[in-house]
Amino acid sequence: MTDRRKPKAFTGRHMTAILVAFFAVVIAVNFTMARFAMSTFGGKVVENSYVASQHYNEWLKRADAQDRLGWDARIALDATRHVLLTIRKGGVPLDGVQASATVNHPVGRTAPVALAFEPAAGGVLRSVEPLVLGRWRLDLIVRHGPDEARYRKDMQ
Repeated sequence: MTDRRKPKAFTGRHMTAILVAFFAVVIAVNFTMARFAMSTFGGKVVENSYVASQHYNEWLKRADAQDRLGWDARIALDATRHVLLTIRKGGVPLDGVQASATVNHPVGRTAPVALAFEPAAGGVLRSVEPLVLGRWRLDLIVRHGPDEARYRKDMQ
């Protein structure tokens, strides 16, 4: 004896349920992605892109001059989350280097904080204050006599 059931008819209710479910998933995904996008990126890279474009050639000249210095910057965190900075030229640490930095959250969630450095052993500069846990963008200015270099590093 074979069980032959008559297939159910595909009705308008079935189609309505499929369409509602499809669009509910699409809308839920869109809202979720939009929420993630808004919570992780503030949307502003520069205050005024036109003004920034006027400084572009100057920035290129400064970057070229910095490359000619031949400095090798090593930036790291120690176990206590102090920033360690070593500037080398030709593999030898430079003496008399002065550094200052600004630390801010990559998407602007906190106000920028100034970071000072003090000499440590072996030609290393160590930040006076440790970094709080989290993601940070370190904008560093290093001076050695009349020479100046700028570095940017993301720290975690």
